[in-house]
This record gives sequence, C-alpha cells and structure tokens, in this order.
Amino acid sequence: MTNIAIDEGTEVTLHFALKLENGDVIDSNFNSKPATFVVGDGNLLPGFERALTGMVAGDKNTFVIKPEDGFGQSNPNNMQVMPRDQFDDEVELVEGLMLSFADAQKAELPGIVASFDDETVTVDFNHPLAGRDILFEVEILGVSPAVTH
Repeated sequence: MTNIAIDEGTEVTLHFALKLENGDVIDSNFNSKPATFVVGDGNLLPGFERALTGMVAGDKNTFVIKPEDGFGQSNPNNMQVMPRDQFDDEVELVEGLMLSFADAQKAELPGIVASFDDETVTVDFNHPLAGRDILFEVEILGVSPAVTH
C-alpha cells in the first residue's frame, strides 16, 4: 500500500482540535469519531485544507491558522447599533450574549451583544473567531482517492 499525500481530490479521515492561542479548546474530535471529508468539497475552510496538503496517514502536526486563512478579519461594518426597544424586555442583555436574528432572506444570523445602554444595543455579527489565530492540531488517520459518482 502506498502512502497517498493529501491533495485536491483525496478523502481524508482525521482527528482534529481547534484551539485558541491560550490553549482553550473550541472544538475537538480526538475523544470521539474521526471526521472524514474530501479536499475541495467545501466542508473545511481553504486555509485549513492548505495546511494539510502533503500530509499522509500517520502524520501529526499543529498549525497556526491566521485570520485571513481561517475565519477572516473582524469587519467593523458587521457591528450594528440597534434601538434598545427592538429587544424583548424578557431578554437580559449582557455583553457576550449570543442572540439569533433573521436576515433579509429570513435565514438565522447569530450576533453577539458587544455593548448596550438604555437607548441602544451594539451587536457584533462577525464570526466569533474572526480576527483570531487558531491552533489547528491534526492527526491524519487515512488518505485515499475520493470516490466520484
């Protein structure tokens, strides 16, 4: 059996962990079922896929994924100031609270309360990991040619 390297058109099975620079774990499947995806199928951000390119089954590594290769930079245009009276009185506003909003197409859009006062609420619609370096720890369990139908 040959060791196939990860590249476009390969199916990859792996364990992974996403961590912040301080070591806080955001997501991990090291203690559960491994993930399987096909490189280029859109299930993994391109920056994460590029980090894996060339690895083979049995390889382990930790990569630093910069914001521009991960969840993007924080965009100040995604900070929205809304009138306080648009929020239900039963919702106790606190900084960091994640709320669900509907966009123009009625799709769910998460936002995080950045600040508030008696008149307004500032909601951050950036991805919660935008602007942050992500530590991407991987253990490659298998690499094979992708099956196309």
